[in-house]
Amino acid sequence: MLNIVLVAGSSRRDSQSAKVGRFLRQRLIELGLTNAAQSSLLDLGQAPLPLWPSDDKGPWAEYQQQLLNADALVVIAPEWNGMAAPAIKNFFLYASKFELAHKPALLVSVSSGIGGAYPISELRASGYKNCRLNYLPEHLIVRHVEGVLNDGPAAGEDDQRIRSRVDYALDILGKYGVALKPVRESIDLNIAAFTNGM
Repeated sequence: MLNIVLVAGSSRRDSQSAKVGRFLRQRLIELGLTNAAQSSLLDLGQAPLPLWPSDDKGPWAEYQQQLLNADALVVIAPEWNGMAAPAIKNFFLYASKFELAHKPALLVSVSSGIGGAYPISELRASGYKNCRLNYLPEHLIVRHVEGVLNDGPAAGEDDQRIRSRVDYALDILGKYGVALKPVRESIDLNIAAFTNGM
């Protein structure tokens, strides 16, 4: 059983990103990859991190402990104006290699329309450098998010298609979570000369 942390990267309360996060967490449990005790959803809209740098770290100490214990992550990034939302970018300013290095992460982008590709590209380019998070080659783009991944059965063909893709991607995340445990344990993260990525 894996310890999996999901991060809903919207600063809005009751966001579609958090809805997607709850759906994915429930699917992880139903697929037997984790359980309720070993999974958590960090909702940056419900408990936001102060803009970094800040003397007041807000809920970071609690988030940090959950991330330290995680074997794998799901990073949910809403697309705002063709960019990853500020809250998820701010999250990666707090996170270091000690919490995230060499842990697999499934990237999930959320769009209210037909977009959603830009946050994937942006976070693959910059959301891992110093924290050394290991993004899977697989990712999800949840388009027209208001109409899919809601409670109950699939609302139509598009909803069923993304639900099937969700299960496929989460299964891959689970396999990476198991495979990277011994890799992570064998790497020395305390070499001061290589604190940051290149």
